[in-house]
Amino acid sequence: MDPIGERERAILVGCGPKRTAWDLRSSLAELARLADTARAEVVSTEVQFRDKMDPSWLIGRGKAEEIARKAKETGTDLIIFDQELSPAQLFHLERIMPCKVIDRTQLILDIFAQRAKTREGRYQVELAQLEYLLPRLVGRGRDLSRLGGGIGTRGPGETKLELDRRHIHRRIRDLKRELEQVRRHRKLHRDRRRKMEIVQVALVGYTNAGKSTLLNRLTGSDVLSEDRLFATLDPTSRFLRLPSGEQVLLTDTVGFIRRLPHHLIAAFRSTLEQVKEADLLLHVVDASHPEAAEQIQAVEQVLQELGAADIPTLTVFNKADQVAEKMPEEEGTLRISAFSDEDLERLKQAIDQALHREQVHGSAEFPVSRGEWIAALYRNAEVVRSEVSGVTVRIDFRLPLRRFRRLSKEVKDHIRVSSD
Repeated sequence: MDPIGERERAILVGCGPKRTAWDLRSSLAELARLADTARAEVVSTEVQFRDKMDPSWLIGRGKAEEIARKAKETGTDLIIFDQELSPAQLFHLERIMPCKVIDRTQLILDIFAQRAKTREGRYQVELAQLEYLLPRLVGRGRDLSRLGGGIGTRGPGETKLELDRRHIHRRIRDLKRELEQVRRHRKLHRDRRRKMEIVQVALVGYTNAGKSTLLNRLTGSDVLSEDRLFATLDPTSRFLRLPSGEQVLLTDTVGFIRRLPHHLIAAFRSTLEQVKEADLLLHVVDASHPEAAEQIQAVEQVLQELGAADIPTLTVFNKADQVAEKMPEEEGTLRISAFSDEDLERLKQAIDQALHREQVHGSAEFPVSRGEWIAALYRNAEVVRSEVSGVTVRIDFRLPLRRFRRLSKEVKDHIRVSSD
């Protein structure tokens, strides 16, 4: 018996061309883990090979009726499709299935709803759920029967469908307004950290790669860490002191996954903006996972969508102690176990080096009267030579690329970067 209640029994359904059979079965295996995370018991997995998806049934009416019979015979509570269902497909499938029908996106949204603890997290999940539901209301025919029809039914007698739409549109507006306030609040915090010159390092990676464990081990914190997908949802930041003595802010972010719903990426914009503001990304990879290469590609795709693909990145292959074959480390990569003190020290050294690897060399000429510009350069850069000539000061300097990016446009306009 499940500690929270009896688990729902689920049938998983995947559909795609036969030439992609391996990818399809791999995706279904991940769907099974997602179902387990949502506390569902998988009783059967169905695969339908089709070169072209059925626009009305996805898997074709014959296969849908076969699954409906199986669901009835096995007492299934839930049918989960690995592909996102269109409103028309959902409408037709719900008419013949004896139980609930959801798709991969709904399943992930449900997991996020379970995991969200903060008010911001709950708002973000609710917004994503409502924006997903809105175009699919028309597919819920048997749940949203009409209260009346024709003349005289508008106003108090309008359809339940229209009432639901109005309510959802209103709630979406309210949630976006609340989240915009949160985004502004976060921006104030980011601007304050930037003024205080706090270096930010973000942990990114596929869900269950070990990001939270790494945060705990590096900083001595106690963030929830368990062997489940999306164990942590709300971002957590802790200070970490590096071997050089520099203190950085290390942030654990939500785990990524293949085909992460766009509704979630949009709703979690204010949270994910922390990734874009980072000086360095630690891309944590589960080295023991048989599909580590595919997971790396999925994370890189999400980073591209976020506009964070150009941020300096250190790839950390975690769980290396669970891999029999010892692979050599390439430049920009590190193989560690989060439970090895020696590996953690190596990681801190690598973070230190990565933050200072890319240097900008150049010279700047400022009017002597612009003391704030001169002070900004002295504050951020190592000054090699300074010379005053009349009303102008010339400064030769070098500084890390991450700090150069932070300089204001006014300061950068007076800088000439060396080509060497």
